[in-house]
Amino acid sequence: MPIIPDTTWGSRESALSRVATRFAATKAGSGTIRRLMPLDRRVLLRTSGRRTLLGPIGAPTLLLETVGRKSGQPRLSPLLFARAEGEDVIVVGSNFGGQAHPAWTANLLARPEARVISGGVSVPVHATLLEGAEAEAAYARMIEVTAVYAEYRRRTDRAIRVFRLSPV
Repeated sequence: MPIIPDTTWGSRESALSRVATRFAATKAGSGTIRRLMPLDRRVLLRTSGRRTLLGPIGAPTLLLETVGRKSGQPRLSPLLFARAEGEDVIVVGSNFGGQAHPAWTANLLARPEARVISGGVSVPVHATLLEGAEAEAAYARMIEVTAVYAEYRRRTDRAIRVFRLSPV
């Protein structure tokens, strides 16, 4: 069973990371990142998940490939992740604190089999929606990766979906 690598570059303690995190926590920053996502998706795909536009902040990034629940077509989403127990990783459907769930979360609910591209490897995964205390603990792990997730949670009153991705 392949392991999802912790592909990062840069440092979470750097001045660049601190400034970028503060900016990302603002609505303007979230909007900027959202607009950069198509380009980031291409960078991640071209580098097999080794590089990202967000790379210098030192957060682990992956490209999640789901199957569109309506279209049946592959969909790619660049996401930050946190390491869970063992070989599993955590991803959250924060959608920058928006009121709607991101489409990739609905795709995983409809079909939990997906693929992660990170660090030059492609890993098939099975997604599990976390609930209750397990979801809270996993979300806290994401806040450890970058504090901006605390701000995303404050922006919305919806329950943010939290998934554990397990290599298969």
